[in-house]
Amino acid sequence: MNIHEYQAKALLKGFGMPVLDGRVVRSPDEALLAARALGGPVVVVKAQIHAGGRGAGHFTDDPGGKGGVRLARTPDDAQEAATAMLDSTLVTRQTGPAGRVVRRLYIEAGCEIARELYLSLLVDRATGRIVVVASQDGGMAIEDVAAATPERILKEAIDPATGLSDYQSRTLAARLDLHGPSIRAFTTVLRAAYEAFVALDAAIVEINPLVVTGSGDLVALDAKMSFDDNALFRHPELEELRDENEEDPREREAARHGLAYVGLDGTIGCMVNGAGLAMATMDIIKMEGEEPANFLDVGGGASRERVAAAFRIVLSDQKVRGILVNIFGGIMRCDIIAEAIIAASRETGLSVPLVVRLAGTNVEQGEDILSRSGLKIIPASDLGDAARKIVAAVRAEGDA
Repeated sequence: MNIHEYQAKALLKGFGMPVLDGRVVRSPDEALLAARALGGPVVVVKAQIHAGGRGAGHFTDDPGGKGGVRLARTPDDAQEAATAMLDSTLVTRQTGPAGRVVRRLYIEAGCEIARELYLSLLVDRATGRIVVVASQDGGMAIEDVAAATPERILKEAIDPATGLSDYQSRTLAARLDLHGPSIRAFTTVLRAAYEAFVALDAAIVEINPLVVTGSGDLVALDAKMSFDDNALFRHPELEELRDENEEDPREREAARHGLAYVGLDGTIGCMVNGAGLAMATMDIIKMEGEEPANFLDVGGGASRERVAAAFRIVLSDQKVRGILVNIFGGIMRCDIIAEAIIAASRETGLSVPLVVRLAGTNVEQGEDILSRSGLKIIPASDLGDAARKIVAAVRAEGDA
């Protein structure tokens, strides 16, 4: 689960992270009042969407204009910026061409910037440890920095038995070319980020940029946090921060039915039980020269209701031109799965090619049920056969 910048800053502030004063607003009049309340020679008006690169982005109704982060030197300027940004679609390198509608803004006090650093914490799956990633090249896309100058990306793994040590913080600060009070300030920042990461079961904490002010203080000028969905049951307070407007409605619907769904850009819908099997199914579709339209794991209990929901979600994607069902009947028997597939096909009025590969418990009974259904279901003997058949069927439909 992702949250907005202003929400992330509020959480991190509770752990001691230095942040600037700010107000979240939802109208131009609120932006005017917020800018007046903050005072100062300048405020920053920031679009709040779940995507990075906002400042370098553009609005669809003004492609040559300013992006989603704007300086305002007067309250009237802030109101004018809010008028231009609210309810408009912002396109960044992370949103894709469709962009995201801006429904709220964060009006934040300005500050003097001497340097911009990058700081994040994430889980390194190779080592099973939380890793600190830092760079002197803050404010830039860290992927570009890593590709062009990988030596400027610093990493420090944290031992889960001992946790973050002050020695590690000071060493990283020195490698970032920080001096004097800035080293102590960096230790505070990193400690706050680490404690928030652990306490809130975060998947990532990212501060970009982490700015060094003229006086040597450090301030989190931007903040991003996302959380492990599997741990949200421990954090009902985080669930309240969810912004459903920023989420794919298909993913929300899937979650309500206990399905793991991620929409992609291809044309072949996938319905599989098991994450590893789903990944293999997507890979083999690509090997056959087509693209999967989604990742969809129906889990171990593929009931009639769950399969029907899966079909509805897959078919709600207008790009889907065929569906590949790849089910291994372990806990759930293949004959029950076959009955669920038939019921779901009839319920949804399935009109695109459907290839089904079943394996496991009662597979013969399941295949017999499918063959006697009277529906145009294409059976497959194995995963490779299934991929070839769905690709051929989709291409044939396209030619027709």
